[in-house]
Parts: sequence; structure tokens; C-alpha cells
Amino acid sequence: MISVVAIDDEPLALNIVRSFCTQVDFLDLRAVFTETGKALEYLRDNPVDLLLLDINMPAISGIDFYRKVPGSPMVIFTTAYSEYAVDGFNLDAIDYLLKPFEFNRFRKAAEKARDYMEYAQHKESNTPQFFFVRVDYSMVKVVISSIVYIEGVDNYIRIHFDNGKYLLVRMSMKGVSEKLPPEEFVRVHRSYILARKHITAVRGKTVFLGTVEIPVGTNYVEEAQKLIQ
Repeated sequence: MISVVAIDDEPLALNIVRSFCTQVDFLDLRAVFTETGKALEYLRDNPVDLLLLDINMPAISGIDFYRKVPGSPMVIFTTAYSEYAVDGFNLDAIDYLLKPFEFNRFRKAAEKARDYMEYAQHKESNTPQFFFVRVDYSMVKVVISSIVYIEGVDNYIRIHFDNGKYLLVRMSMKGVSEKLPPEEFVRVHRSYILARKHITAVRGKTVFLGTVEIPVGTNYVEEAQKLIQ
């Protein structure tokens, strides 16, 4: 279960959040607050896993309030003002819900929180199954076994999946390589990391992933040669 506190200066908005929480079986709503002072006092003695936090509140913004909360719980921001999304992004928010939001959108955000908590609890494992990246102001789960290859594009990476889709993420190749099990992936170019299980052939300085052709960089020839030994 994910323990939750909801904070919003609008009682009607809190009633909606309370109703939505009761419909998600892995959420345990511990308390709701319309006043940030009382909420902060409660959280100092009663830490929780997740905050459902309005941004635009009279006494203090949700952004500033979150910076004061001890323990750095996960946070899903809720607001009627889309211009606050970048601030939520910078605080590593799990998601950002623009009011008025429907239950299905709320549940999707809650599922992200559940997945992220599972990831945080198991990230020290020697065999990670997934990791998270930030896309469009929220955290997106990437299942490692579904990756075919990763391509560096300027200051971004493009993660290609076995269903033909991809994610464009602002991240370095070094950053993503640290999240991958080295026995399952190989870097053959400064701009390409490949899933070993999807490699079908190596010919000269080209690696084939089915119909996809990946060039081998000058500094990675030795790694490519190991693929056919």
C-alpha cells in the first residue's frame, strides 16, 4: 500500500481526490488538509509515501511547501495552471495533473507512483528489471527487456522498443548506460547501445538488429569483434 496525504485549499477538489483514492486499491489516504501549516505539522510526525499536492494555494505555493516537507516523499502535483509544470518537473514530481482531471487519468498517475516506489525499493538489485525516465513532466517506466537499442541524438537519447515505438528522453548516453545491466547490452558507437539478444549479425563495421543497421565506431571495434567470438 502507498500511504497518501492530499493537500488543496479547495474542499471540493479534496472531495474529488478522496473519492478517487477510495477507488484505487493500493492507495491508503491517511489525511486531507486545506491548510498547509496543519499539513506540514502532521507530516513532520507522520511521514507518508506520496503527496497529492495542489500548487496554487494562498499561504504558500505547493512548490515551496514541498521543499519544506521532511523525508522527500513522492509527489503528484495538481493544479488548474499549466504554467507550473516546469517547476514540478524540476522537483522530480511523479506526475502533474491538470484540473479538472478524470479518474482514469488519476489512476494512471497513481500507478506511476506505485511503479516508482517498487523501483526505489529494488534499485539495488543486481538484476534490475526496469528504470524510470522523465518525459513530458512525469516519470515513465522503461522495461529493460523491451529495449532493442538506444540512440544518442544531440542532448537526448531515443530508446527504441520491440513494439516499434520509441521514447525521446533528455539524458546522456552515459546516464542511461548506468541503468542497464552490462551483460545484456553493448555499446558499439558513441551514439548507439544495443541489446545483445536482438543482434542478428555482424558484418565488418556494421551490426544488424534484424533490418536495422548500426555502424560500429572506431573506438568500439574491439567490442564489436567480441560479439562474433
